[in-house]
Amino acid sequence: MPDQALSDVKVLDLTHYVAGPYCTKLLADFGADVVKVERPGVGDPARSMGPFPQDVPNPEKSGLFLHLNTSKRGITLDLSTRAAVKIVEELVKKVDLVVESFRPGTMERFGLDYASLKAINQNLVMTSISNFGQTGPYRDFRAAEIMFYGMGGEMYSTGLRDREPLKMAANVVLYQAGAAAAVATMGAVYAAMGQGTGQQVDVSIMETQVGSIDRRMSNLVAFQYTGETIGRGPFGTAGYPNGVYECEDGYFQVSGGRTYFPRVVRMLGEPEFLTEARWSTPEAQRDAGMKAEFEEHFQAWIKARPKYDAWRSAQEARVLSGPLNNIADLMQDPVFDQRGAFENISHPEAGELKYPGRPFIMSESPWSVSRPAPLLGQHNREVLGSLGYSGEDIVRLKQQNVI
Repeated sequence: MPDQALSDVKVLDLTHYVAGPYCTKLLADFGADVVKVERPGVGDPARSMGPFPQDVPNPEKSGLFLHLNTSKRGITLDLSTRAAVKIVEELVKKVDLVVESFRPGTMERFGLDYASLKAINQNLVMTSISNFGQTGPYRDFRAAEIMFYGMGGEMYSTGLRDREPLKMAANVVLYQAGAAAAVATMGAVYAAMGQGTGQQVDVSIMETQVGSIDRRMSNLVAFQYTGETIGRGPFGTAGYPNGVYECEDGYFQVSGGRTYFPRVVRMLGEPEFLTEARWSTPEAQRDAGMKAEFEEHFQAWIKARPKYDAWRSAQEARVLSGPLNNIADLMQDPVFDQRGAFENISHPEAGELKYPGRPFIMSESPWSVSRPAPLLGQHNREVLGSLGYSGEDIVRLKQQNVI
């Protein structure tokens, strides 16, 4: 197999939870040699977060941890001990970059701040991922996913018009921050390779939301001109059909109103009443009575069809649409399987599970999971042995609770 894109990159991973581990997972699955450091005995807090197989908590079977830590080797170190700090310093001599997600000031208390590490490795890149960045009055503030989303501005425009703002589900912000950190990190690594000096990359999770996707960039620019804040609008303002509709085997989503309405007529087989001139006037898409008349016909059409059949008809007519998949639908879709969107990975404790696969395809630099997520401390002997620690040394470090 050809070399992977990042096969020559070595990473020391001092991250936990979601954003940092996702950053280093992206690097590891494209070939970087990532050594993940966890706390002895307890490990990354993500190990305590589900889902778990059969809903039985087990630190070696957390679906979140397993997904975020593929292709990494794992060791345990108590960074509050001088012996552990010495091991980190020895590892830093051998790596291209360190990624950490402690609260600002923590690495300095360990004696592992960037200035100290760069004195050991002049070309070192260190990426620091934190809530609000390494400087400023918010530096030490605590925050969570929903707070980042709300402070980033877009939550103000989501939810029901007459209710409080509503956040979309799951850890969208933290994954986005991890992806941004991976891009920034590799830019710094290649700058170090070309320019002969390292640097610290300061990633504020909050700031990845300020100018990001999900309408923020366009709304920020619009505000400069109009001074208007985008609020929560009423449903149904984009004409018809627009939204989610029940079909024979689930739900189907479509956006076919206004100028796209003629395509919807083609999708429906051009029924005679929809070819009447009254449907092509600008007022038609705002007329409640006409909408009700259309919806009656459309509901009968969509409810009689499986969602994938409706999707094919819609795509043939160039109607913006898609099936509303649940997770089972998505995992069973043969097209995504054929393209490698999922990967079956066998783990010594969790068994074989299907994981999300590569985020993109590189024609000459393959993506692959080189190993499942590590067991807690699985590679202590291997990694410490490469630094010259003997078996007796490792036993002593274990007895001293260093590892």
